[in-house]
Amino acid sequence: MSQNDALFERAQKTIPGGVNSPVRAFRQVGGTPRFVARAQGPYFWDADNKQYIDLIMSWGPMIVGHANPEVVEAVKKAAETSFSYGAPTEGEIELAERICQLMPSIEQVRMVSSGTEATMSALRLARGYTGRDLIIKFEGCYHGHADSLLVKAGSGLLTFADSTQNAPSSGGVPQDLVKHTLVLPYNDVAAIEEVFKKQGDQIAAVILEPIAGNMNLIQPSKEFLSTVRNLTSKYGSVLIYDEVMTGFRVALGGAQSLQGIVPDLTCLGKVMGGGMPMAAFGGKKEIMSKLAPLGSVYQAGTLSGNPVAVAAGLKTLEIVSRQGFYECLSEQTQKLMQGLERAANKAGIPFSVDSVGGMFGFYFANQVPTSYEAVTKTNIEAFKKFFHFMLDEGVYLAPSAYEAGFTSIAHTNEVIDAIISAAEKSFQKLK
Repeated sequence: MSQNDALFERAQKTIPGGVNSPVRAFRQVGGTPRFVARAQGPYFWDADNKQYIDLIMSWGPMIVGHANPEVVEAVKKAAETSFSYGAPTEGEIELAERICQLMPSIEQVRMVSSGTEATMSALRLARGYTGRDLIIKFEGCYHGHADSLLVKAGSGLLTFADSTQNAPSSGGVPQDLVKHTLVLPYNDVAAIEEVFKKQGDQIAAVILEPIAGNMNLIQPSKEFLSTVRNLTSKYGSVLIYDEVMTGFRVALGGAQSLQGIVPDLTCLGKVMGGGMPMAAFGGKKEIMSKLAPLGSVYQAGTLSGNPVAVAAGLKTLEIVSRQGFYECLSEQTQKLMQGLERAANKAGIPFSVDSVGGMFGFYFANQVPTSYEAVTKTNIEAFKKFFHFMLDEGVYLAPSAYEAGFTSIAHTNEVIDAIISAAEKSFQKLK
């Protein structure tokens, strides 16, 4: 028995499903999860000491590579002074100043410990600021596991526009909470126009992933983004950009800097913490001033602004701010996608790719999908087989066809070539 099998069997006795986040369980692709023993640069080694090229990079945060020496040194230095104080530090101010500098839409920012915390807090703030209850999210977009965000709706515009038809996508979510969430199709301009026409004065906020990463990588149309921005401004609703995944990942200024959109609030995480449990939400001073202790919207956290996490985040943001970082990252990611596409074409397999910065998606379909529904119609069975073929070749992909992938600055030409070589062999097996 492999050590991974033994550990998974052991884990299931004391941890529900054997994992602390569901996607790690390999349920969609089947097989045994890999238990990571250590990681360095673009690689990790599992419990059997097998080496893999990592293409999830902790689901995005490890943009400068695993165990980057500069980040490790910053963390060590911070840890020597204690792990936590429960009191303010100068480091928090420095990180806040840096975030506000890199993302001009953020005038003030509040630190939290997870992306879920960031989105949950931003929505509460939006409701407190507007005095309204309704929120809009988009089908296939994941914003953490707060109750009001774990909602899916039926099909058809009328159903989407009627929150009484919503059904929780998780047990334990009260129907009374769900009724305050409207779920619309991503990239559907007509749907959001219709909803605002009917209920615009009741909508507190629209929250969206500016580049969706939880139904694989799906980019929004310019018309969709401009419509969302114009309608929220017209009706006094708060536009929340969930950049937990895209922030400092697709560009130094996040997705908003590429799209020319100025959101009212932005949620950040992953890269900003350098791999540590850290996130933030921020935006217009007028809105942020409603937070306690200044305003009536309560939010707190013992570990918020944790000094060790702050140190990791500051050093990571320093590295990604260096000249040419994103140009190099984008080039390598595009090189990888082009290589995968060539390998698939050579094998005669329907395949398409997309990427932005250090974030990518590939799809077993002739065209890049533009919605959650389109993603579900891709060849999921082909993906499952491809995943395991690549795993056997020492390449670790996201264990789900509905997840985006991530590269790092440590993914050199040599590493990219190795992935493409593995893909060529894997596509041939799929024929």
